[in-house]
Amino acid sequence: MKGVVFNILADMVEETAGLEVWNDIVEEVSPSKGAYTAAQSYSDEELFALVGAVCEKLQIPREDAIRAFGKFMFGQLASRYPIFVQQQPDLIRFLKSVDSVIHVEVEKLYTSPHLPEFKYSEPAPGKLIMHYHSERKLCFLAEGLIMGAAEHYGSQIELKHPVCLHHGADHCELEIETAI
Repeated sequence: MKGVVFNILADMVEETAGLEVWNDIVEEVSPSKGAYTAAQSYSDEELFALVGAVCEKLQIPREDAIRAFGKFMFGQLASRYPIFVQQQPDLIRFLKSVDSVIHVEVEKLYTSPHLPEFKYSEPAPGKLIMHYHSERKLCFLAEGLIMGAAEHYGSQIELKHPVCLHHGADHCELEIETAI
């Protein structure tokens, strides 16, 4: 996982719980001692350990914490890389650009980012199904990122997750329905 993800997690914890809480978590579980360089890769296990410690320290369920992190992360990424949201006029077009535009550009910036893959279907106007494929199984992070994007675009959505890697499927399906 790239250091930028760790830096955004640190920002979220510091903003919501304080620097002291983040420092305690880092001291407990981080082999890197909280020194993350944005473009450098760190182990997924370190990130998962940090998230687990955040959940334990703040007494919040893991899935809820990961969703909240995704939502926070969207805002941070949108402010760091505004071109991606500026290029798309609405939520659905933005979401459809994730795999073909954003991930292509991320792969140019970072070596081996290990990004999830998305395929898309649109069964009806205002409805998008994102087929999520990833060995990391961070579909709850994707849910949070979608919620953050919806908030950014001012879109009211209904988000469903009927098919999930965590329940034995080979992919996840994230169904996004917007008010038309």
